[in-house]
Amino acid sequence: MSTLAPPRRAWVEQIMGMPVSLHLRGPGLDSAPVRRTVDAVFALLREADAVFSTYRADSQVSRINRGELAVADAHPWVAEVAALCDEARERTGGWFDTWLPGPDGAHRWDPSGLVKGWAVERAAGLPWHDFCLNAGGDVVVSTAPGYPPWRVGVEDPLAPSRLVEVVALAAGAVATSGTARRGAHIVDPHHGMPTAEVAGVTVVGPSLCWADVYATAAAAKGVSGLDLLAGTGCEGLLISRDGQVRMTGGFRCFRNRRSSAWTLTAR
Repeated sequence: MSTLAPPRRAWVEQIMGMPVSLHLRGPGLDSAPVRRTVDAVFALLREADAVFSTYRADSQVSRINRGELAVADAHPWVAEVAALCDEARERTGGWFDTWLPGPDGAHRWDPSGLVKGWAVERAAGLPWHDFCLNAGGDVVVSTAPGYPPWRVGVEDPLAPSRLVEVVALAAGAVATSGTARRGAHIVDPHHGMPTAEVAGVTVVGPSLCWADVYATAAAAKGVSGLDLLAGTGCEGLLISRDGQVRMTGGFRCFRNRRSSAWTLTAR
């Protein structure tokens, strides 16, 4: 393996209310094909936001929740995501659920816990370079032969200015759910209340969509949430509100504490 650092370039846009960055390594990063690929990545994510945002009154999810649009008549992505949400609920024993009570007590469909990972993973299928796509701390990477693994820092949810771990990953995804940036927003679907035991969960796995699902479900379940990862192909790290750190046995394989100027952060 060459010790020379490959050429590298990054692009950042604000989409879905968060910074989304695409990092590429390799030759030809200023070429027209690369520029077209970068534009296509961000365009796909903007379209996903227009379809699924729960904050935009004109999104298709908002229209579905108002009874103005049926899933069958919506963008084809909606039926795909709805099916994945049903599968996620089954896989997690109900700890991941997209039908949540609103302020008025009525249940509304909120696929946000799955959509970001699903959309970023879909967009990650477009780049043909060695890449890292980071959407607000949910990260998917691919490494070209001869290049070093990408390094993803795991932010401490109890002290966001420091990293609690660094994950070295050649291919796959890292997803984090927790309270560091958005407060107590993860709801225990069995009781309809925000989770009180967990500060943050980070999951590493082959799919960002499912890593994101399992991170959310584990956080909702509480300090025993990592039990949900058994047999999934994912590994996880959980930090409780009292600062206790738990991790699956396989998570240790990804740990890499060596310092580097090129560590991206999972929040």
